[in-house]
Amino acid sequence: MEQRFTFDAVASVYKATRPGYPEALVDDVFAYAGLNPTDRILEVGCGTGQATRSFSTRGFPILATDPGSDMLLGARESLAGIPNVEFLETTFEAFPTKRGEYRLIIAAQSWHWIAPQVRFSKAAEILSPDGTLAVFGHVPVKWPDSLGEQFKQIYLRHMGAWGPPPEAWYLPSGPFREWFDESGLFEPVEHRAYPWTWHHTTRSYTDFLRTRSDHRMLASDKREDLLDEVARSIDAHGGRLDIGYEAHLYMAHPVNRN
Repeated sequence: MEQRFTFDAVASVYKATRPGYPEALVDDVFAYAGLNPTDRILEVGCGTGQATRSFSTRGFPILATDPGSDMLLGARESLAGIPNVEFLETTFEAFPTKRGEYRLIIAAQSWHWIAPQVRFSKAAEILSPDGTLAVFGHVPVKWPDSLGEQFKQIYLRHMGAWGPPPEAWYLPSGPFREWFDESGLFEPVEHRAYPWTWHHTTRSYTDFLRTRSDHRMLASDKREDLLDEVARSIDAHGGRLDIGYEAHLYMAHPVNRN
């Protein structure tokens, strides 16, 4: 199974554990996009609606898409009663294209899952000439000193590797700015970062790990052995840990097509 489709199996855990996004990030996207009241927003990979909720508060019509039926069910439950949000079960690759239909496309922790040959060409076609593509995601950047080395040894034993998590793609050293530039379809990218701290208990952290793509791809018995050892390590340090995070935002306008 393709990795992006594994999230659907843990949609309820995803809904309960995944964080939202800083209000300052949402403010910056709307300031950059300069939307008019009737402009439409397309969200690519809405998951269970963490980013959708923040963007919906401004009143603009949003079409939130995701390929997972259970993920969309969670999003519908989370945003029940919010009239300016509609949902569609689809991949971005299969999304019906209509030129210039949207003024803003947002993708929270999902852009890297889209086929490279489609990502930017389809976004540029769907956006209006003065539209905005905004791609963003959370990245852990600082582990507690008391647990960092222990986690490293645990992962080496169970996965045979220890290194940057998948979310590290969203760091400035990752590929996103280069992807924008290489497409030739967007103006120079604006990048901004928003530091925050995620406060975890043993249970909340291991539940979050159950939703990570690299953990989802493990055999269930291997995953449970790994999580059990992670849980014991956190419990031995008081049952709580704080992880320093940054949300990274990349946004750009399409190049002039005239």
